[in-house]
Amino acid sequence: MSLDPGSGAEAGDHAGRAIRDLLSSGERSFSFEFFPPKDDEGSEQLWRSLRELEALRPTFVSVTYGAGGSTRDRTVGITQRIARETTMVPMAHLTCVGHTREDVRSVVGAYAAAGVRNVLALRGDPPDGPGSPWVPTPGGLSYASELVALVRSLGSFSVGVAAFPEGHREAASLEHDVRVLLDKQRAGAEFAITEMFFRTADYFSLLDRAHAAGVTIPILPGIMPITNLRQITRMAELSGRDVPAEVVERVRRHEGTPEAVRAAGIEIASELCHALLAGGAPGLHFYTLNRSTATRQIYANLSLPVA
Repeated sequence: MSLDPGSGAEAGDHAGRAIRDLLSSGERSFSFEFFPPKDDEGSEQLWRSLRELEALRPTFVSVTYGAGGSTRDRTVGITQRIARETTMVPMAHLTCVGHTREDVRSVVGAYAAAGVRNVLALRGDPPDGPGSPWVPTPGGLSYASELVALVRSLGSFSVGVAAFPEGHREAASLEHDVRVLLDKQRAGAEFAITEMFFRTADYFSLLDRAHAAGVTIPILPGIMPITNLRQITRMAELSGRDVPAEVVERVRRHEGTPEAVRAAGIEIASELCHALLAGGAPGLHFYTLNRSTATRQIYANLSLPVA
């Protein structure tokens, strides 16, 4: 059964553009990630940020998918609204957690009905949280590569996956980690986005390992500007990582002055982005946490064009 997007959708033609085609144009990609808010106040913040960042003319924007499908309806709704009411190309996240194969088909059908043809296929964190044993849902999927293959079988979707500059926390080795990425490419993945990192060497080392293993898809670096050190440290811990000591030191010296912490975090991110682009990265993917100010300031620091 095909769930080809776009045929009966309300979305404009822009919303159905495939990210694989946008990335193959040769132009650098600049994209933003958002998450479904929990309440009306959060929704207002999200849409304010979306509108502010729309002026930067992103290649695409993505909307995350809560653990166990906890934000399924909100993710679908936000993605559909982006497709219908903005000029931006939306990408919807999808995970294996808590879903049977039929559940996945249903969610993909909802995306297709919204005119969305771009999906980020993720295994997702274990049901009991990062670091706990992975337990697949009965009748569901165990690997992101399986999810990629299933989504690709349902229509002409452009599918992306995750990549890990320091290796996935469950990977037996860095070499094993890139073999998993290769499996996802073989299943039909057309691009990858990394988790957040803070050292250019980690990203370029990932590219070297991936290319040596036979990975040819574009790998977009994921950027998380530090505006709250405790928050970023906690997020890194959940990925089984530490924020590099030199980064922590640069930010921690400003503790007690939120504006100075933010300025230091934006400076660090700007330096990282500049080095990545200078080194040949195909673009940048910003984890916005539903805020726009830091991303817009980084854009200004990089002298990137705006509308």
